[in-house]
Amino acid sequence: MVDYTAARTNMVDSQLRTNRVWDQRLLAAFETLPREIFVPDKARGFAYIDEDLPIGQGRHLMEPMVFARLIQAAAIEESDMVLDLGCGLGYSTAVLARLAATVVAVEELAAFADSATASLEALEVTNAVVVQGRLTQGYAKQAPYDVILLGGAVAEVPQEIEAQLAEGGRLVGVLLDEDGLGRAMLMRKDEGVVSGRVLFDASTPVLPGFERKDGFVF
Repeated sequence: MVDYTAARTNMVDSQLRTNRVWDQRLLAAFETLPREIFVPDKARGFAYIDEDLPIGQGRHLMEPMVFARLIQAAAIEESDMVLDLGCGLGYSTAVLARLAATVVAVEELAAFADSATASLEALEVTNAVVVQGRLTQGYAKQAPYDVILLGGAVAEVPQEIEAQLAEGGRLVGVLLDEDGLGRAMLMRKDEGVVSGRVLFDASTPVLPGFERKDGFVF
């Protein structure tokens, strides 16, 4: 029998605090939210490993350290509205809901969206909603967003998603270079222009639909 409480404490102490995650609200969310209910039953014993965890359909639950450092860099405030793109089974949404005023999570797979909704309801999360839709389109209906999280690596950020950032808004995710190497990025919109900087290297699996498109070869 896995002691999930001990596993959460160990994740925070050995994976997060030792890797420059210091935000106390964020650490509290990681230490109290039951990550194991957001993974398939057969994978619950591995819910707290320091790796990207497959959850089916080619999707992954992001490595805790990478996810935590991205969220910390976004500097989420209690009044913020957040867009969680590719929420999977809902863990990222639950964490974000502890930090922000409102979270809109978008998930392309109906079964994942339904599971995420059920888990959030079980935890009585009332400031987050999961909608089904194309990840590459974001969710313009509730834009603009103070923060946008990309739930996996992407070759590029579609302009349609950048356009959904509020002025002063932050977007965090892992961007792939031409060689397929991933780098965690913080992007910000100021005076209508989106610019970014590299935070750290990250070998995060690609979010389906955001793969690099092959160009023409002459």
